[in-house]
Amino acid sequence: MAFASFTPARLLIFGATGAIGKHITEAILAAKPAFEAVTIFTSANTVSAKQDLLARWKAIGVPLSVVVGDVTSEDDVKRAYATEKPDTVISALGRGALTFQTKLVELAAQADSVKWLFPSEYGTDIEHNAKSPNEKPHQNKLALRKYIRENIRPEQLRVTYLVTGPYFDMWVSARLSPLMGGFNPATKTASVIADGEGKVGFCTMPDVGKFLVAALRHPEVSFDKALKVQSFVVTPNQVLAEYEKQTGGDKWTVTHVPLADLQAAEAKAWQETPGSATGFTLRRIWAEGGTLYEKNDNELIGVGPNDTETLAYAVAQALKQ
Repeated sequence: MAFASFTPARLLIFGATGAIGKHITEAILAAKPAFEAVTIFTSANTVSAKQDLLARWKAIGVPLSVVVGDVTSEDDVKRAYATEKPDTVISALGRGALTFQTKLVELAAQADSVKWLFPSEYGTDIEHNAKSPNEKPHQNKLALRKYIRENIRPEQLRVTYLVTGPYFDMWVSARLSPLMGGFNPATKTASVIADGEGKVGFCTMPDVGKFLVAALRHPEVSFDKALKVQSFVVTPNQVLAEYEKQTGGDKWTVTHVPLADLQAAEAKAWQETPGSATGFTLRRIWAEGGTLYEKNDNELIGVGPNDTETLAYAVAQALKQ
């Protein structure tokens, strides 16, 4: 398939109503010019539980179909590819469903209509440095990349990974443990890792959707790449200063968590409560600089410095929650 000959028109989204999937779907439905057709693959339970959301999306005016099925069912996925005839597949499956992506990719490569696929890669760069292959939360995503490299030829299917770094919206509000860091406007308290001067590259969740649409508009530079995109790069201390500014100017009470304490909590969690350990690992990776690049790919896909949400806007939105 020649780069210049392909324009995505018919999109199929897995995980469309999930935490990040909702923002991706809303950006796709709001895109101008509009895509020819959008299909959501989801479960019967989701259709029942999220009727209002689906009704609002259908009212936008973009041709929107809902295919009910089980993402773990090969027959259901095959049926969606065959009946909806998407040229582009977008996965926004959550971490618990990542193991099913290999089959999505395999079947997409076999489907006549599908030319391009975005795996659910949003988040931390899983190939950032030499330590990345050993990070436990990365294993399912690394396995998928390995499968694609070894089994999928470009003439069968083009693949793009959209690497966004942590979602700012979740990073500021996560309070599973004070050792992870976080900001509490109600008490004007904050917990930051180390001295708070380590830079972190963030995406807001709405910007993830914006970046996804931008990548769709630029297949010629997006095919077969891991695109690194960011809303802004700031330190925890800069985030704190913005919170203080927007909550009356008073200084907040700040607890500094030594990186060694976070690392110890991470090791303990993987040993005793592995279900909660991923959050510790990711926050340690971010604190260690695992979101920093010499240059991001924003402008490669047409997103300029004034096109993303700012720190000030993101904090204002967080304060509304």
